[in-house]
Order: sequence, then C-alpha cells, then structure tokens
Amino acid sequence: MKHTALIKKMSLEEKASLMSGKDFFTTKAVDKHNIPSMLLSDGPHGIRKQAGEADNVGLNPSLPATCYPTSATIANSWNPEMGEEMAAFIGKEAVSLGVSVLLGPGTNIKRNPLCGRNFEYFSEDPFLAGKMAAAYTRGIQSQGISACLKHFACNNQEYRRMVIDSIVDERTLREIYLTPFRMGIEEGDLKTIMTSYNMLNGTHTNENQHLMKDILRDEWKFNGLVVTDWGGSNDRIKGLIAGNSLEMPGNKGETDEDIIQAIKNGELDEKVLDENVERYLELLFDTQKAFIKEPEKFDIEKHHAMAQKAAEESIVLLKNKDKVLPLNNKDKVAIIGDFAQTPRYQGAGSSIVNPTKIDDTISSVKEYDLNYVGFEPGYKRYGKSSRSLIKKAMKLAENADVLLLYLGLHEYSEVEGIDRTDMLLPKNQLELLDELVTLNKKIVVILACGSPVEIDFETKVDAIVHSYLSGQAGAKATLNVLTGKVNPSGKLAETLMNSYQDTPTYNYFPGKEMTVEYREGLFVGYRYFDTNKVAVKYPFGFGLSYTDFQYSDLVVTKDLVTFKMKNVGDVAGSEVAQLYIGAKNSQVTRPLKELKGFAKVSLNPGEIKEVAIKLDDKAFRFFNPETMKWEIEELDYEIFIGSSSQTLLLKETLHVEGVTLDPKLKATDLPHYFKGDIQNVSVEEFEKLLGRKVPKSTYDFYKKNRLVVGYNTTTEQLKYSKRWVGRLFYRAIRFANKFLHLIGNHTQANVLEMGVVQLPMRGLAHMSGGMITWRQLDGLIAMFNGHFFKGVKMFFSGGRKRSKQNKLTEKRDQEK
Repeated sequence: MKHTALIKKMSLEEKASLMSGKDFFTTKAVDKHNIPSMLLSDGPHGIRKQAGEADNVGLNPSLPATCYPTSATIANSWNPEMGEEMAAFIGKEAVSLGVSVLLGPGTNIKRNPLCGRNFEYFSEDPFLAGKMAAAYTRGIQSQGISACLKHFACNNQEYRRMVIDSIVDERTLREIYLTPFRMGIEEGDLKTIMTSYNMLNGTHTNENQHLMKDILRDEWKFNGLVVTDWGGSNDRIKGLIAGNSLEMPGNKGETDEDIIQAIKNGELDEKVLDENVERYLELLFDTQKAFIKEPEKFDIEKHHAMAQKAAEESIVLLKNKDKVLPLNNKDKVAIIGDFAQTPRYQGAGSSIVNPTKIDDTISSVKEYDLNYVGFEPGYKRYGKSSRSLIKKAMKLAENADVLLLYLGLHEYSEVEGIDRTDMLLPKNQLELLDELVTLNKKIVVILACGSPVEIDFETKVDAIVHSYLSGQAGAKATLNVLTGKVNPSGKLAETLMNSYQDTPTYNYFPGKEMTVEYREGLFVGYRYFDTNKVAVKYPFGFGLSYTDFQYSDLVVTKDLVTFKMKNVGDVAGSEVAQLYIGAKNSQVTRPLKELKGFAKVSLNPGEIKEVAIKLDDKAFRFFNPETMKWEIEELDYEIFIGSSSQTLLLKETLHVEGVTLDPKLKATDLPHYFKGDIQNVSVEEFEKLLGRKVPKSTYDFYKKNRLVVGYNTTTEQLKYSKRWVGRLFYRAIRFANKFLHLIGNHTQANVLEMGVVQLPMRGLAHMSGGMITWRQLDGLIAMFNGHFFKGVKMFFSGGRKRSKQNKLTEKRDQEK
C-alpha cells in the first residue's frame, strides 16, 4: 500500500472518520495529518455544485455550469470520440469549481422505457453503453479528477429503488447489466464507482460479496474507490467488509462509531479498515493534483459551442417524407408548441444543471434564412386542455406552408425517483396535432423527451426530428438540422416500439413489492424485438440522413471486419455502420444477433472509404453459468453489417473454434427462452434459468394488511403499520404531496415523492445529515409498531445524546 506510513500514524478514530462524509457532498479532513477534504458533485451532463448549504434532492440552487445534452441523447451520436471530448469539457468545469469526483456517467441498461431515470442512461445495449461510459470516463479523468460510474448494479426502476430486490440469473447479469461497467473500468481506467440502492439476488449491492469481491475486485481487478449512493448504505460493517469504502452523505459520524466499535469488539479486522482508507487516500491525493494551481475559469461561450456540437451530432431524423427537410426559404414557416419558446432540454432530479445560458427557438429563428410567419404556444405545458390556444395556433397555421410543431414530455414526467406510468404524449398536445392535420399543411414534429414515447401520429405528419434532451444549446442545434446547416447523423440508442404492451418487460416491470424479476433474461430491447419478430415503430440503430450511403465488399476474419462505404447522395454526411453477430444452431439460448462493433464514417458526395471494425476476444463469447466462465462455443457465426438492427446490408459466415457444449438446460427446459418469446415466462421456467427458487415477491404481512416496521420499511409502507402513528404519518405525507401538485408546485411534490415517500426508515437517519440519530429512528419505529410511549422516550433521549455529542465535536474542532 502506498500510504502505509501515513495510515500507521493515524488513530482508529481518524481512520474511521474518513469513511463517511462531512456533509452531503464533502468528505472529512484530518488536519493533523494534512489530509484535506474532497468535494463530490452530481453530474453527468454538467456540474451541479450547489450554492450555499448542499442538499441531495435539488432544493437549493446550484452554481451556473454548462448543461450539455443528457447521456440518452449523446448515445444517439454513436461517437465515443465526441463523447470523450465533451466529457473533457465537463471535467474542466468540475476542476474550475473545485470538484474532485463527478458522479457520473449513469451506466445502467434501459431495461424498460418507463424507468424515470432513463434520460441519464445511455442505451438498451451493453456494448454501446460500455463504449460511451468508457469515453466519458476517459474525458472526465483527462482533467486530473475522477469520474464515477453508477449505479452498480441492476438499478433499473425508480419505484422502491432503495429496497427492491433485483432477481437476475447469472448469465444475464454478466452479459447485459455488468458489461458496460466492465468496459468503463477496463477501457476507461476508472477511479471511482458508485453502488446502487437496490438489493441484488437477496443482498444489498454495497455489501454483496459476489458483486463487490468476486467480480469487481478479483475478476475485473478494480483497485479504485467504491462509494455508496446517497443514503444507500444498509449495514455499514458488511459494506466495509465488501470494500464499499466511502459512505455518503455525512451523518455526524454515527456510522464511523459503528466501525470503531466493531473493531474493538472483534467483529471487524482493522486491516479491512486500513485497506479501505488506502483506497480513499489514493483517490484523494491523486485528484488533489488537479488543484495544485489555481483553477482557471471556463470559457462559457466555448463550452456552449461544445454543447451545441454534441447536440447536433445526436439529433435523430426519424421521418422525412418527400424530403420536406431541410427547409427552404420559399415556404412560409410557422412555429407551434410551448417547447419552442421554453425548451425542454434536461431531466429532473439530482442531475439537474443550472445552465450558463439557454438558446430557445423563437429567439434564434431570426438568425436563419427562413420565411418565418410567427409563433403560437398551442398547448399548456403541463397537460391542461385549452381551446383558445388551439384556435390561435390554427389561425397562424392557416397562413403557413410548413408547420414546425414542438412536442414532448414535460419536466415533471421524467425525473429521478419516479417511474413514468405510460408511454403516451400529453393528451392536449395530441389534440392540437389532430386539429392541425385537418389543414393539410406540411407538418414537421420536433420531439423532445429522454425516453421512448408512442408515436401513433407518424402517418399524420411529414417529418419527425427527435432532439431527445439536447442541453442548453439544443434549440440552435435543432434549427441547424432543420435548415440543412447540419446533416443529421444520430441513430437511436434504444428501440422505439409501437406500444408499451410490446415491451419485453411489460409483465415484469416494475417490481411492486419486495422483488423485481428479470424474467426476460437476455432479451432486452432489440434482442427481443428482432428475435421474436415483433414489429416496432423505429428499430435500434435507426436514423435518416439528407444523403444516402452504399455498403459493399465485406471481408471477415476472426479479428477484423472490413467493407467499403460510399456516399451516393449530393451532400456530405456521416453514417453509423453497425456490426452484429448471430450464432447459428447454438446449444444455449441466444438472441438472434447482438451488437459487437460500430463505426461512424464521414463522407463527401461520391466519396468511398474502406471501413475496418476490430473484433476482440469478447465478440463471440458468452457466460456459461455451469462453469462460471466466459466461453466461446464452436459454431458458425453470422456477421452482419447494417444501418440499424433491422436494416442489414452485408452478411458473411465465419466459423469460430471453441468448446463443444452439452448444457444441462435444453430447449425443452427453456422453451420460451430458446424461441425468444419471453413475455409469458412461467415462474417454473424462470426458476430453471435461475437455478434456484424465486423468492417471495409480496409483502410479509403478519396479519391482513399489517406489517412490522423495520429499517427497510418505506414511508409508503407505513400505511400498513401496526398502529395509527405510522398510518397517520403516511397520510400526512400523501396529503402534502397531492396538495403541492394541486397548487402547481410539481417540483416540491416530486421531491417529496422521491425523498420521503420512497425512503426506507434507515434513510431518515442517513439522509438527515445527523438531524435524526439511529436512537431517534429506533424510537420512531417503536411508535410505528405500537410502543408509543417507549418510542417517545427513545426519541427524546436520542436527541439529548445527539446534542451532547455535537457539543463534544465542536469542542474538539475548536481545539484543532
């Protein structure tokens, strides 16, 4: 260990103090040994360093920073090099604001389109997500600080996220959900990783030995720091033993005392603490090098230009009937839709950025050579119907040839901590669209949202431009695409299905009570749609251009695939060529094909380039749960090159040597998995895949609708508590939530839902910054379980003890 000498000089109390935060985003200093504190900050599409006293749920404003396009948007660029460049800009801003660890990027797989945090994640595909995660990591860390991949692992729903148990078979875990984290670590040289809130196969992730030791440390050789998600620590000692070094946020040292006592009573070996302190000190001193010189202020305009460049390359053209786009200066153009005036450019929750500036369409359109005739909002932003707004929009539209109609989801529908309830656009927006269609004008829909929506209106309009959540410079980036200044080159990083019912996880999302079962196995996103031949609206990897590309001359070896690409149109453009591999006659269940490589190629009109995509040793392998090893099955493999998962233009077959398989589970044992028809997998078939019994998924009531309240009981579950105190507490919170929505304060309502309703009892201590001690929490739980007077006594005695401890702490600080 590099810091052995320093660690030996430190007292047990000093070492333990480094294992939790000072407050919400700052770690503790030990002045005696010249150990400074370290600042962590939310990300990942910009810096959310809060002004004044920090909190975790966005109550306090943050300092201005560039709001770049969200991860869901940048993934559509299919350009890791550009992602790395943008991340370096983010890293530079972090350094200028004194941030050592940027909490991002989010690297979870988009298992289901309704997950409230999908806008923070890259893709439904682990290979694409892994390439982008590694790029972000390299970019951020190029500035001397640390990225932090999150949330490790299988955090794929927001409902009950802090207590839900994700039930996943080993092969699916390895191939789908852990692959992007592995790639980020191996290809990005990651310094920090964040554990997720949820349990994984019965154990909280931050204390899961299989995840944290067997895989992360032993198999992947990760030597960096592991930090909890905020309030995500369950058992502090078990977490420390698993290598979860830093607990955030601070809790006035309560869990530090747990560590000290565990060592004194022999429950914890002090060597374990030393190892965790070593990892913390290594990260601390490594990132402190970035602040040796006075950090430079970042160039706001230069960074804004980077945000625009990133958005331009990530916008996806979904439809362009009769080449209505790009716009010309002859047709009269009207702009309709509230989002054109007040852009929807980012999601909500801990990732929300206070932008340095914001471009909007109405202010910017005057800079373009268009025959612009006016703007009407057309609808109320948060869903209320308005005939007067529709009438004004119709009147304006009558005088135009082309209507630019800005539609999408509002801010409070895509937010951390709350899953969406459907895939529908707001009804009032669709009513406006239906009215405008009757005028027989050319309609171009500009869509703004971070997750899939049902696009039933596709046949009614002439063009669809999907901007996703394109950051503070997204308005001009979109106008550049609409006018042809920029040729769109974005490709979907997720499937846009026809309806939510078509989703492979339709029957398995979300987990409503104790568990969420990943019964779909490997068949996430296009792996399901393509294998099971389910029609979709727009497939994974799809995106149009203002030019056309021709593919030819495919040559395949085990290590390299080459082919030629030609721009056969009359404008310059970029195309994302995608390489998929399918195993023929495999003895194990497999998707029809899987993405294993891609290349973004820029071509001038008539230009031809030879494109080469390398295949590494992971391209043909699968994880064998019987041997617990990665293996290559000796087979013929089909190599596809295409412009989307369903537009395959070149094909070759390659024989690859490997092992001959005789698996225990045959097609007769797993019929739905072998066919890819997994929406109706039975419990019995899922148990065969798991290799064990499926745990009970429902609440453990001790009598009808009554629970014993414990540390992992959520506020929402208090409606089932034994005595009236808990039920009254729950009703008061629910009333407050409804009232806030009623008066239009959706932000605070969402904060209450995310930060209180879904919070387990232990979170009241973890997230209160020491305001509620564990003794006080035990008192509350006692009251909720029917021991009212005993609980009151415990609560107040805990408060008195906290006051005494605070005075002692203040005295020690003054003596320092």
